Amino acid sequence: MAEIVREVMTAGVAAVRPDASLVEAARLMRDLDIGDVLVADGDRVVGMLTDRDITLRAVAEGADPVGVSAGSACTPDPVCVTPEDSVASAVRLMRTHAVRRLPVVEDGRPLGVVSIGDLAVDRDPGSALAEISLADGNNERS
Repeated sequence: MAEIVREVMTAGVAAVRPDASLVEAARLMRDLDIGDVLVADGDRVVGMLTDRDITLRAVAEGADPVGVSAGSACTPDPVCVTPEDSVASAVRLMRTHAVRRLPVVEDGRPLGVVSIGDLAVDRDPGSALAEISLADGNNERS
């Protein structure tokens, strides 16, 4: 089993600016086949935007996704981990804050995301969540 976040995280960052429209963010998610993007102001993570955020915070409210910014619909100031943090620490943070994904940052710069799917693959590879996360065509961060 992995001991540090770097060993289980999904490397690479899909990010949008805070002023990007939800349509722009949704298209990026579609094109990359993922369910979340970081909202970044330069190299600084200012939020996490999920497909669920777009649905519940904009579309379900009748807002025009072209006119709503990623910065206004995202979860601001997400809890982050570093690549050298322990996996146990990441699990505790997910439980404490009831989140499924944590941005991985180093010196303030985003490097990737660690998700419950990443952790399931490492900690419980025979679980249903791990099998779904490993399935072909599933690039969505669980």
